[in-house]
Amino acid sequence: RRYVAGGQCKSTAKLEGKVVVITGANTGIGKETARDLARRGKVIVACRDIAKAEAAASEIRAETGNQQVIVKKLDLADTKSIREFAEKFLAEEKELHILINNAGVMLCPYSKTADGFEMHLGVNHLGHFLLTFLLLERLKQSAPARIVNVSSLAHHGGRIRFHDLHGEKSYNRGLAYCHSKLANVLFTRELARRLQGKSQRRAEFTANALHPGSVRSELVRHSFVMMWLWKIFSFFLKTPWEGAQTSLYCAVAEELDSVTGQYFSDCQPAYVSPRGRDDETAKKLWSVSCELLGIQWD
Repeated sequence: RRYVAGGQCKSTAKLEGKVVVITGANTGIGKETARDLARRGKVIVACRDIAKAEAAASEIRAETGNQQVIVKKLDLADTKSIREFAEKFLAEEKELHILINNAGVMLCPYSKTADGFEMHLGVNHLGHFLLTFLLLERLKQSAPARIVNVSSLAHHGGRIRFHDLHGEKSYNRGLAYCHSKLANVLFTRELARRLQGKSQRRAEFTANALHPGSVRSELVRHSFVMMWLWKIFSFFLKTPWEGAQTSLYCAVAEELDSVTGQYFSDCQPAYVSPRGRDDETAKKLWSVSCELLGIQWD
């Protein structure tokens, strides 16, 4: 069990006066990340299912005694919802110190978002890409600030299929998930490169990605086979609390103050696939993502 549990975030850093946004924090590792950070500072839980999010937030408030656990509506499968969330957030919050892009979908039957994007790509990559873009200036104003992108070991099996990004020519839901997780790694790499180039002080703003581990969570709910396997091999899976440790590490660990553009697993640097280190693909994905979302992000 100790081996399966992996690394643990040892940081006791407090976040008094600081603001954290976590997407998909009503269940799984997102909820455990929110629970821990609520012991440190103000947490905004950004979720599609408001009822479920309110229940999770109420539980966290009662446990931590922190009433600054706030629920906001955010549907990453709809760019209109993302823009509405960002508009309300910017009107109500003058600072943002940590953005944790945690929400995700996995093994979905073929479907598209409200904007016509393949669901895995749309939610896991494009939704968080747009959200980060819309909140970036507030993060910069609040520096030092951090962006944490929850990716996966599955990125090793991914490819950015520019000729068929939305799976209209061929679709495999397992591979679609892998492709979207590779997009998370490439986005993090290119974002860090661009931010470093514009800042004289590297520590002001960091962006890192991570693999949380194989976690017992609702992420596999779209696959009966995976749910069955998850139950059989549950002893070899991390608990949501254990799965949240690397997210927490990337969010608060003091030793990462000036570390950016990296990929972590079990609270330590991890190997990135060759495709995840391809700067040309990262640049092209950035450009294509902007085009799909109708934004200019230079």
